[in-house]
Amino acid sequence: MIRLAAAVFGLVALAVLSLFVGVGSVTLSGLLSPAANGNDWELLLISRVPRTLAIVFAGASMAVAGMIMQMLARNRFVEPSTAGTADAAGLGIMLVMLLAPDLPVFARMLIAAAFAILGTALFLAILRRAPLRSPLFVPLIGLMLGGVIGALSSFLAYRYDLLQSLAAWTTGDFSMVLLGRYELLWICFGLTLIAYVTADRFTVAGLGRDFTTNLGLNHRRIMAAGLTIVALVTALVITTVGMIPFIGIIVPNAVSLAMGDNMRRSVPYVALLGAGLVLACDLLGRVVNHPFEIPIGTVLGVVGSGCFLYLLLRKRAHVG
Repeated sequence: MIRLAAAVFGLVALAVLSLFVGVGSVTLSGLLSPAANGNDWELLLISRVPRTLAIVFAGASMAVAGMIMQMLARNRFVEPSTAGTADAAGLGIMLVMLLAPDLPVFARMLIAAAFAILGTALFLAILRRAPLRSPLFVPLIGLMLGGVIGALSSFLAYRYDLLQSLAAWTTGDFSMVLLGRYELLWICFGLTLIAYVTADRFTVAGLGRDFTTNLGLNHRRIMAAGLTIVALVTALVITTVGMIPFIGIIVPNAVSLAMGDNMRRSVPYVALLGAGLVLACDLLGRVVNHPFEIPIGTVLGVVGSGCFLYLLLRKRAHVG
């Protein structure tokens, strides 16, 4: 309970700091002064609060989605950016840009989610047929699959002069988040709550088909529910703020080292730590080259790739 309270306090502290850091000046005196012209409140309510909420929802939901994928694939190094899920969603968005560019954002999200489900299902189908002599092969297969799908998206973007648009969709960036442009991420919050309620089923499914069936549960239905949650979260985040890499690997592994594999007990910590990590990286991107911003996708790409390599080498040394 003390650890949970500390995690909540840390997240709240980062969220409050996020409200006052940026190119535009928002000060406590400007918010409380009766003689203020209201610019501080306008900037706070239109930009800073939506941005902070978007960061919290995206970080928490992507971390929980990574945890679900690790349970379903029974591998610690799997998450949407290392299993082809994010790349498949990006391919769906690219096809929408080519064939139906006037579709509303919600329709784009649904199409991206459908492609994400197909990409994840293809990844799991390959895993069932591949001779996996080491758990390290699983993320390598996912990265290769994502590379192939990403190459197809890049080819289409190059062919039709959409490389800049593709980069905007696939690079996570919260600088454009404003009131009215982030509300889809509330669905991510709801999906995270659903994941918490059904966490025990995902934990059982992670023990294998036979074990799940012996307990009277439908393994295929649980897998489908998990894939749907992961695909919807990935599509929502990509269509709203772009791709956020590695968050689904770093956070669940860090929580697992401290608390074990009970998903019901771990989900709150995974969500809080995921939101806190994305908040911290976003703040770092805002201050390291002030007044310019480094996109969150770039910051997390550097931090996450280093943590990913550490986990791979640590696992290899442990296996050896």
